[in-house]
Amino acid sequence: MSAPIRGSSVLPADRRPLTLHTADELELVGDLALPVDREPVATLICVHPLPTHGGMMDSHVIRKASYRLPALAGIAVLRFNTRGTASAHGTSDGSFDQAVGERFDVAAAVERAEFDELPDVWLLGWSFGTDLVLKYGLEDSVTGALLLSPPLRFGTDEDLDAWAADGRPLVALVPELDDYLRPEEARRRFARVPQAEVVGIEGAKHLWVGHTERVLDEVVARVVPGAAPLDRTWSGAMETASSAMYADRTTAALGAEPS
Repeated sequence: MSAPIRGSSVLPADRRPLTLHTADELELVGDLALPVDREPVATLICVHPLPTHGGMMDSHVIRKASYRLPALAGIAVLRFNTRGTASAHGTSDGSFDQAVGERFDVAAAVERAEFDELPDVWLLGWSFGTDLVLKYGLEDSVTGALLLSPPLRFGTDEDLDAWAADGRPLVALVPELDDYLRPEEARRRFARVPQAEVVGIEGAKHLWVGHTERVLDEVVARVVPGAAPLDRTWSGAMETASSAMYADRTTAALGAEPS
């Protein structure tokens, strides 16, 4: 009998804790979720929002991607805490470095995906994570990138020009009611990248509360098109996660400035 997939639903996956090693000798806390019944068909490396305002590898959209996508779409999901970031999984070495030293964090995650021979690697950045993806995501093994709520705060026109010259897919999901960059302005900013696709999401805000299903459908539609839209029910084993440990990571705190 099928049951609805809710925000706290955890579908089956082979979940493996990771330690990522950066070129500047830090250890980062991470996690890899793989399908349990087949080889993955694609990979998402998730780069979280601003850690100084509550962003972490367990920020809700990233957490739910890990909970659902291995089972529903055959996607491997690798997530990690950037330098100095803490979550229930642990705290990564180092300290927040204003999108400078974090280049080594992105590289370490991509290197781990290469080492594990994960297929068709896409970067999924959210807010601050989109800036890291734009600045440092053009690694040889990366297929393309998906950007959730890009504020273009640390990412520059020069970074956009690099993606334009490279030609790899770049998709920006922009909330209609975002506090920092709304669809019309996003289309203007991303116009310098001919292959960029800007998708305005009606009714959504920067933190995507209430819009996770739409976000994951849009992501999967680019990475594994045949798996979208995702099922909303599940007939197998399903656990329920507790979000109590993140009670201090409120949407109000996350929304204090670009996350």
